[in-house]
Amino acid sequence: MKPQFFLSTLCLALSLPWGTLPILGSERGWNQWRGPNRDGIIPNDAPWPTNLNEANLRLKWRKKIARGYPGPVLSDHLVFTVETKGKQEVVRAFDRKTGDQNWEAEWEGSMSVPFFAWKNGSWVRSTPVYDGENLYVGGMRDYLVCLDAESGEEKWSVDFMERYDSPLPAFGFVCSPMVMGDHLYAQAGSGFVKLDKRTGESKWRILQVKGEKYGSAFSSPSLATIHGVRQMVVQTRTELAGINPENGEVLWKEPIEAYRGMNILTPTIAGDSVFTSCYGGKSQLFELNKKSENFEVAQKWENKQEAYMSSPILIGDYCYLHLRKQRMTCLNIKTGETAWISSESFGKYMSMVSNGEDILALDEDGTLYLIGANPEQLVIKEKRAISKAPTWAHLAISGNQLLVRELEAIACYEW
Repeated sequence: MKPQFFLSTLCLALSLPWGTLPILGSERGWNQWRGPNRDGIIPNDAPWPTNLNEANLRLKWRKKIARGYPGPVLSDHLVFTVETKGKQEVVRAFDRKTGDQNWEAEWEGSMSVPFFAWKNGSWVRSTPVYDGENLYVGGMRDYLVCLDAESGEEKWSVDFMERYDSPLPAFGFVCSPMVMGDHLYAQAGSGFVKLDKRTGESKWRILQVKGEKYGSAFSSPSLATIHGVRQMVVQTRTELAGINPENGEVLWKEPIEAYRGMNILTPTIAGDSVFTSCYGGKSQLFELNKKSENFEVAQKWENKQEAYMSSPILIGDYCYLHLRKQRMTCLNIKTGETAWISSESFGKYMSMVSNGEDILALDEDGTLYLIGANPEQLVIKEKRAISKAPTWAHLAISGNQLLVRELEAIACYEW
């Protein structure tokens, strides 16, 4: 499946001056799932909107695109989006300042998810990753494409079903890939894989599972240093594990129970511990101890509160989490005690970004909240209906820009 490329005549704009003002703080990029460190946190000295009113947070541009769930990722001057258009998957690059389209690439990639998930559509899900040169995009049919970020030209692609003789994942390629050094990591091919990011060559595949039902992990990996050991923290549909990124050695693992294997959250690193919460399960903190060369895993606490799809924000000793029952909660990460549960209800999904003091939270119903990070009670400083369409994709923030991926559009706001 070789992508076809359509270079817009607007590429000529690349040779022209951007304008009078650069995008503020654009060196603080949002290049992947949940931002620079995959935890939804940006530096507390980074630009941040002080309020959400239309006079302060202004719509700069908005462009119609087809449906999809991937969050936008950014270079210093481009916004990348992914969508499902008919039977094709389409990647587009827009100029951050003007919204003009610079290029697009596409390939055949549609599929249908299981019947009980039809209401949420069968559109592409994985958020791509940008490494400063290339864009790595996961397609629904367990397919990964490396594109030149400036031109959209394909450099290589991998069909994981063909490479590993693995089944089509029931929910498609959902994991958002991660790049570290010269390699790319993702849950694909019914396992967790490491590829050479320059060629797509496989280095190893571990945590392999059998059967279509368990062949489509949802969660995206985190990178952590635990007791001085650098490792990937990976949550499959059945277990949580720490992986040596060099050789693929499983350093530790722990079973995680969830309804239909719906372990969706990105694992949250809290010092030498790992937090997760799952649909049909519970919230748990696992403490890791290193004995000689081996790790030991012990559950430090559990809490009956269940997350669904929304990965939490960790600020100090408190974890801010959107729950399956569509409320927000604040958990003490050290003790597991519930600091508060909101009386206000929200939608089924909420993406969150924080500067360590406040939280920007985008509800799937199109409402944007500015929330104070307060362990005593929910403090909604402001809220604004920012989209009439569903907003399931993770929001992105970089410099003085906020990018909102609506179901059928990409919108850029500035302050």
